[in-house]
Amino acid sequence: MAAELLDAPFDVYRFDPAHEATPRYQRYALHLPAHTPVLTALLAIRAELDPTLTLRYSCRSAICGSCAMVINSKSRLACQTPIGPELARHGRIVIDPMRNMPVIRDLVTEMRSFWTNYHRIEPHLKPNRARPPPEGKPNPMTPAEVARFQETPRCISCAACYSACPAVEADPMFPGPMALAKLYRFVVDPRDGATNERLARIQPEGLWLCLRCHLCTEACPKGVRPSERIMDLKELAIASQGATDPGSRHALAFKENIREAGVLNELKLVRQTSGLPGMAAQLGQGLRLAAKKREILKRPKPIEGHAEVEKLYEILDREEER
Repeated sequence: MAAELLDAPFDVYRFDPAHEATPRYQRYALHLPAHTPVLTALLAIRAELDPTLTLRYSCRSAICGSCAMVINSKSRLACQTPIGPELARHGRIVIDPMRNMPVIRDLVTEMRSFWTNYHRIEPHLKPNRARPPPEGKPNPMTPAEVARFQETPRCISCAACYSACPAVEADPMFPGPMALAKLYRFVVDPRDGATNERLARIQPEGLWLCLRCHLCTEACPKGVRPSERIMDLKELAIASQGATDPGSRHALAFKENIREAGVLNELKLVRQTSGLPGMAAQLGQGLRLAAKKREILKRPKPIEGHAEVEKLYEILDREEER
């Protein structure tokens, strides 16, 4: 029995900088089974309706990562996104190029910034002199050592996480989720001899710019969970180097503040994060805020049930000691 065909309207982003001043969307109508991948539909558009449509793809099996794009506002792989659920949820399928990268043409983006940030973390082993690899023999690891990699070896460098990341959009200093997840993979590799060097360098080079929104983990087609690996990197950096960056100082101060009273002491938080020079630089803004919210100048009283907050911290302390 033949599969039922759906009326599938596609609104596809079209832009050729060499010939167009502004981008536009072009509507295409197809009749396809619900299980049809978006990539297959785009290839049908190009083969049957419009040979000028430009897109990037290769394996069609969610291995190469080439067909990452924005489908109904979500960064994902076109080859593993069926049209049925998208039509049921949105009534149409809107296709855009990946975000945070300039468009070359239509759905193809210039990925230079993505790869530049990747190479910044030096994604290769630096031999550990205390554990030199055996000449001419394998350099094995224990199952427990391999387990520390978490899901990072699954990454296919598709850049879906980079496209979904608001920190990349807001600050060019942020390396991006994929680069930091890859960095974590080398930091925890016992064969690598540059762990402390890597952690010391990444603190002032964007580690603490992560917004903790977890959109990268939502976008990842391989379950790498880069936002969790970034959090792991932060903990490893503090354990190795201490709080050497305003971001790490802010994180520790925030934790200490909540433990003291169950609520933030905002004045103390600024002092612990930025120091007295930093406070002086923010004096004007602080005075304007204090005029509207005078309680920030007072030391907060412990909240009701503060003892329960302390119990949570004791549990976290025990977890960290393991």
